[in-house]
Amino acid sequence: MYLKSPIPLAASVFIGPADKLLTLILLSPRSAAKYLTEDSSAALATPSLSQGKEKLTMVTTWGRGSFGVHDAAQRFADNCNAISGGTLEIDLKANGELVSGTAAAFDAMTSGTADAAHFAMYYYIGQNPTTAFYTAVPFGMTCQELDDWILHNGGRELWDELGEEMGFKGFLAGNTGTQAGGWFGKEINSAADFEGLKYRMPGLGGKVISKMGASSITMAGGEIYQALQSGAIDGAEWIGPASDESLGLHEATNIYYTAGFHEPGAGLSVCVNLDRWDGLSDGHKEMIRVSAGEANRWSHSQYLANNGAALERLIAGGTRALEFPNDVWDAFGKGAMEVFEENMGDDLFKRTYESAMKSMRASSGWISKSAGAYMTQRDRVMGG
Repeated sequence: MYLKSPIPLAASVFIGPADKLLTLILLSPRSAAKYLTEDSSAALATPSLSQGKEKLTMVTTWGRGSFGVHDAAQRFADNCNAISGGTLEIDLKANGELVSGTAAAFDAMTSGTADAAHFAMYYYIGQNPTTAFYTAVPFGMTCQELDDWILHNGGRELWDELGEEMGFKGFLAGNTGTQAGGWFGKEINSAADFEGLKYRMPGLGGKVISKMGASSITMAGGEIYQALQSGAIDGAEWIGPASDESLGLHEATNIYYTAGFHEPGAGLSVCVNLDRWDGLSDGHKEMIRVSAGEANRWSHSQYLANNGAALERLIAGGTRALEFPNDVWDAFGKGAMEVFEENMGDDLFKRTYESAMKSMRASSGWISKSAGAYMTQRDRVMGG
């Protein structure tokens, strides 16, 4: 499910230098749309906001109605449609409605078959491993740390460089928060238990478990349940309790690891075909940026608001919530460093890695001493 009224008042935190957009976002969606469509000089004080109508067809890798991921894409589309007053329409096509599969969504966007796409960028590490940083990398950034890097510490500029190379303009437009370790057909008691497993895990995390002897598999979320049920795969990670419950993964196995190394704060991206982006007015570009920023914050909150209750339901229904032992975490870490090192020959990957890690350490240094220490003491004192 998703809200029908995008862009709440609090979304003003994402507003940039466009004075007119600042005014619009502080209004309700209905007021914003009315304000934009009024035939008055005040409403059209920013010329770029009145320059014609645009319709962007946006494909996604998410099935329509998929908890969290499709909701984020829909939120972004609704935001654009509301604040533009009809001058910028996002026509959202869920997975299978225009194209099917993860590869097809990126290809459609960059080729111009579609104008935009909403997906997880790490699906495309086969084209360029640097894409992983804009979703998540093993032992990488949380949602807050990813935002810090993109917005303030150099990530935006490096993403633009990657986009110039691959043919898109990208924005964060969703975040799942820290993801679960996933579902397994058997308990994982040591790193050796990964040997021979067929496991659904995309991105660089999949490269890590391959070094541990597993076969990493990338597939769309809607395909996971059937693959688990049929035995085509031995296990899978998807997102977290709320999303996993919505797919029925607990019906295929009851062994669930609640913390994973692979996606500590997985960003979801909206990417616009670069030629299409360059042809948009400044006003429409700003609407896309603002709409994506609000969807990013809203999406993360949606996951955090729902995961706890979903995990309780799963456990009550027989799911066993487990944690990987330390030697498995150590093997994850060893594999992660090997995967990073293998890609350091690519200049953009190397610069992006160095920038992301520097930013992560800077953010984490304060977060751990402030919010981290506070939450530990809050739970101790208040019985959290």
